[in-house]
Amino acid sequence: MTVEVALSVMAAARTGHLAVCDEDGRCTDVVTRDGLTAVRDGSAYTDRIRLRDIAGVAGDDARRRARSRQWSE
Repeated sequence: MTVEVALSVMAAARTGHLAVCDEDGRCTDVVTRDGLTAVRDGSAYTDRIRLRDIAGVAGDDARRRARSRQWSE
């Protein structure tokens, strides 16, 4: 999924974060709208950048919150 598609999905779902899953359906990352917007507005951005290309860059705060929720359940 590209950054633009992810931003559109988040806007339609009215959410500020999106889980990124691998081919087995396991959550591998969480990205935030603010993180993706920062990537999109960066000088290195192209419309071919995919979420897997920026793993770990666009959602550190959301990832920490998701992990803390997972361990508290």
